[in-house]
Amino acid sequence: MDEREILKFLEAVKRGTIPLHAAVEKLRHLPYEDLGFAKIDHHRSIRQGFPEVIFARKKTPKQVKEIVRGMLRAKTSHNILITRGDRKIFAAVKTLARTAKFHELSGAITIERSHTVHGKGLVLVVTAGTSDISVAEEALVTVRMMGHRAEAIYDVGVAGLHRLLEHRKQLTEARVIVCVAGMEGALPSVVAGLVAVPVIAVPTSTGYGSSFGGLTALLAMLNSCSSNVSVVNIDNGFGAGCVAGVINRL
Repeated sequence: MDEREILKFLEAVKRGTIPLHAAVEKLRHLPYEDLGFAKIDHHRSIRQGFPEVIFARKKTPKQVKEIVRGMLRAKTSHNILITRGDRKIFAAVKTLARTAKFHELSGAITIERSHTVHGKGLVLVVTAGTSDISVAEEALVTVRMMGHRAEAIYDVGVAGLHRLLEHRKQLTEARVIVCVAGMEGALPSVVAGLVAVPVIAVPTSTGYGSSFGGLTALLAMLNSCSSNVSVVNIDNGFGAGCVAGVINRL
């Protein structure tokens, strides 16, 4: 429940339209629900404005399904996001929620239950190359599921800067920019030098041998001379999208 839902709930209990036993049942699993193999943090949406996100890698389809079942039982209006999933996990989730959607490029699975816009502006996701799109899509899905307006610009890396400059208007309209790049990781510095907003740099593991699985891009971004750049970990599209959503909500 978010703050508005909590107030409506408490008013209904006060008026007597929600019986006390029903109120106790609704609050039974706060702050968390223990499933044995997982503890669902039902309180997180109250603390942070968005519910717990399920990281599916290394979890079985049955485990993910039971976590989703518990989140659906909470009967909130929040969207549900599962990251790093696959077709087997999606099939299991789909049996619980017919509206579940599998995002092939990122592996994200979403159950959209709210179309409320929480952010104040546009979150723009930019990639250096086509090979970076899977990470960018994870950021894009995360931002949208958190209730923000988000758009993407793909394949505008430093090997052809004229491609980026054609989107100058869109860049200046954004309130937050997520910039995804592999290889030498140069694009976030360039983008940040063109705008007056936070740029969240995401290094990817895309690149040849000396990219060291994204380490070269990570170090380059950490050493950016553009002062409005912050950096998340390698391939962490979810983390970048989450931070972008928090900034846009402020």
